[in-house]
Amino acid sequence: MSGKGRLVILGAPLGNPADASTRLREILAAADVVAAEDTRRLARLARDLEITIGGRIVSYFEGNEERRTPGLVESVLAGELVALVTDGGMPSVSDPGYRLVKAVVDAGAPVTAAPGPSAVTTALALSGLPCDRFCFEGFLPRTGGARRARLRALATEERTLVFFEAPHRVAGTLTDLADAFGPDRPAAVCRELTKTYEEILRRPLGELATWATEGEPRGEITLVVAGASATPAVRPGDDELRAAVAAREAAGISRRDAITEVATAYALRRRDVYTVVHS
Repeated sequence: MSGKGRLVILGAPLGNPADASTRLREILAAADVVAAEDTRRLARLARDLEITIGGRIVSYFEGNEERRTPGLVESVLAGELVALVTDGGMPSVSDPGYRLVKAVVDAGAPVTAAPGPSAVTTALALSGLPCDRFCFEGFLPRTGGARRARLRALATEERTLVFFEAPHRVAGTLTDLADAFGPDRPAAVCRELTKTYEEILRRPLGELATWATEGEPRGEITLVVAGASATPAVRPGDDELRAAVAAREAAGISRRDAITEVATAYALRRRDVYTVVHS
């Protein structure tokens, strides 16, 4: 055993190769094994950085990470330098990596990182929203009911919220966010960060939902949403509550869920909204 065995997780550029660190270049060139989420993207990155990867390259993505992890741990224990890189950003943050990091740690071997770009902190910094306290929620559930339930639970969260979302689901997610948090909640859509067509839209959730519904957003998208105000909301009148529930019902939400969403949005007890609606 050479004594150098360790796992290094690499923060890869989100889109602009110039963001690659010197350490990332050095470790990719020196590693005995490079585990990559997409080997084709790794090859393109190596070309862009004008480096040669001399070690073994293995694919390591969501579909095979459970099967590949034991072999990579064995490589580390055998004294090899193993590098882990994803398509962009830091491994483990909604990307493959956590399973391997935990397995190497559990095996008593060293793990370190060559820190680099992260879509989470980049979007947060560009959003114009408070950055002192934030909560990263990753990808929301894909189905509408489960997604709305998760958002109802987050509606009173006071920290700034960061989400990842696929382009074909972003319109539905923004609509659900506007319904759960209120259409006036400040937010930002950060699209194609650091790439040629980078776009940052800073608008209330209602306007962003309309923008996404009318257009066809493309590329990688990170959503940043302001946290709930710590100041209690002013209780709306009974007619406004009935109208809010009716609007959600008209959008296809069950009365039960509509009442729950309105109660959450206005920080009211569900039974109070229920009483108003059925009076």
